[in-house]
This record gives sequence, C-alpha cells and structure tokens, in this order.
Amino acid sequence: MSERLTCDVVVVGAGMVGAACALYATRAGLEVAVVDRGPVAGGTTGGGEGNLLVSDKGPGPELDLALLSGRLWSELAEEFGGSVEYEAKGGVVVATSPGGLAALERFADEQRAAGVVTEPVEADRLYDLEPHLAPGLPGAVHYPQDCQVMPALAAAHLIRASGARLLTGQTVTDVLRTPDGAVRGVRTDQGDIHAPAVVNAAGTWGSELAALAGVALPVLPRRGFVLVTEPLPRMVRHKVYAADYVADVASDSAALQTSPVVEGTAAGPILIGASRERVGFDRTFSLPVVRALASGATRLFPFLADVRATRAYLGFRPYLPDHLPAIGPDPRVPGLHHACGHEGAGIGLATGTGQLIAQALTARTPDLDLTPFRPDRFTEEAA
Repeated sequence: MSERLTCDVVVVGAGMVGAACALYATRAGLEVAVVDRGPVAGGTTGGGEGNLLVSDKGPGPELDLALLSGRLWSELAEEFGGSVEYEAKGGVVVATSPGGLAALERFADEQRAAGVVTEPVEADRLYDLEPHLAPGLPGAVHYPQDCQVMPALAAAHLIRASGARLLTGQTVTDVLRTPDGAVRGVRTDQGDIHAPAVVNAAGTWGSELAALAGVALPVLPRRGFVLVTEPLPRMVRHKVYAADYVADVASDSAALQTSPVVEGTAAGPILIGASRERVGFDRTFSLPVVRALASGATRLFPFLADVRATRAYLGFRPYLPDHLPAIGPDPRVPGLHHACGHEGAGIGLATGTGQLIAQALTARTPDLDLTPFRPDRFTEEAA
C-alpha cells in the first residue's frame, strides 16, 4: 500500500524567502506546510533592514531576479500596503570623490541598459533630495525603484495569506527519501511530514538542510550589525549609501568591511549599516564595528552626531561563493528544491524566488532561466 502524503510541499524555513515560497506555491494550487525550529522570521529575516534593492546590482542574473521581484513586491504592496510598511522611497547612492562619481555613473549606465531606472544627480540638486547630507559631495545617482518593507511583518503576513500549515518550534532532523532516492518528506523532532517535494529555505542553515538530503551546498554565514537611533522626524528621505557599498557586497573577503548605509523608517528610527564579516555564527557584540558604522553614518549625515543610538543588533547573511542564490530543483535528489543563499538581498529577492519555485514545483516555464542558480553548480561535475 502506498504511503498517504500529508501535503504537496514542505517548505523548511519560515523567514521571508520561505514565506514567499509558501505564498506562491499555494496560489499555484499546492497544499503547503511550513516548518521552522524557531518562530516566523526568527533567523536572518528578523535581523534584516527590509531592503528591496536594484541599486547595488550590476547586469546579470541577480539583477534580473531583483527586477522580477520588484514587480511582484509592487503587486503585493497593493494587497498588503501599510501592514508590511512598504515604502517606495527610492535610493540615493552618493559619491564621495570626483573619481568615485565617474565610476558610479558608468555603473549606472550599465544598469540602465539592463532595465534599471537610474537618474544622475548633480551636486547642486543632491541637497534637494537629501537636505541633511554632508556639504561638498560631488554628486550621486537616484534609484526610484529601491523600496523597503518591515521584514518580520512581511514574512508573517505572507505566510498567513498563503493559508499554509505553519509548524514552528519543530526542528527538521532528516530528509526522508524513497528507496530510489526521491524525497518523501521530512522528519522533525515532533514527527514526520510526508510530501513529494521539499523546499530548502533554511537561509544560513541551508547547507545543514542540504546535508540531511545527502548533498552539498556551501552556504556560509556572513555577519552584519545594524545600529538603530531614537525615533526622529523624517530627516533621511531615501535609502542613502556611499558608492563603495556596492564593492563590499560583491567582495569575497572574509575580513571585516564597513561602508555607510543610512535610511529612515516609517516608525521614526534611522537604521545604520552596513558591516560584513565571516566569523561563523559568532554572536559576540563588537563595539569597534558599531563605532565604525556610527562614524561612517555621521560622515554622510553630520546631524547624526547629536542623535542617540538606542540599540544595535546583528544578523547572519546566507553567503554562497559566487554571490548568487541557489534556486530550483536539485538534480541530485528528485523532489528537493533550494531557495537559499541570497546573502543580504533575501528580502528583496524573496518574491521572485517564491514565484520561480512555484513554477518549478508545478512544471511551468519559469519567468527566468534557472541555470545560473543551479544548486549543483558548485560540484566538480557541474564545473
């Protein structure tokens, strides 16, 4: 007698990416269960700023995914609106030297050819966009497509809207497989969940989930801190960052890197980043990192020197060596799909990822070519 399946798909991970996978899978007609050892948004999502960015991505697969995701976020914004604090506020990338401005404008030209809306901003107009910026900056590029959501709220609302069964506080201990190696569900510390498909949306723990299914996926944690100020009137209108942030995002270095990123929020506090370092899952508070964030922010916005910081928090970005997420079916294990490794862009890329996963699960033609995101691309066989 064949075994009765509990559902069509088990999504492992209740962060933003897992929530989007659940939403689009259920809207494709599938019965979904979402399982997580912690609460909704208890991992990377809860430590994120909620950025939906195109400004930091050059032409290529990640930018294509960001543009797709942006269109889908815009649709969801009409559905969820203020409940997820969606803001189409745009981004301003600031050059700090004439040479940096020339490089930034070249980068923006390449992005524009790939479908990004970019608006060069001369020095005399820069302060119309951001009146409180430091004086003497040579110029910037404005990205009106950059947006923001409150990530924990967004994940919770998407899971609720999906109607998926939510199983929090359950740790996945094994990926169940048939004698011929195909997925047949997961085992948790509270029982088995049977399904012919499993989606690995475990974020920074994506490598551990992959290993339970017998495959390798080299996801590593990349730590970052965020500094939060007291609530203020809207002093920073856009997401504002220095142009060298783009290079830090693309860097392979494990060493500490900081570049100033400053943005206001609907609730009033200003969020200040960004730092990156690969130190495993070390949650030790680092005063030097937080000082570096504060110093970089006050160089961009001098008024912040007189503003009180109320707290700092950290999170771990799920890093893959080529800076592209793993999205889609794993040819090594029938029924296993991956949706992880988005590093710091997971909130912004979640909707496109969820759509692509739902299309793969239902054998529909994906909106994007999944080849660059193949989860087995890091093996010698795929090289």
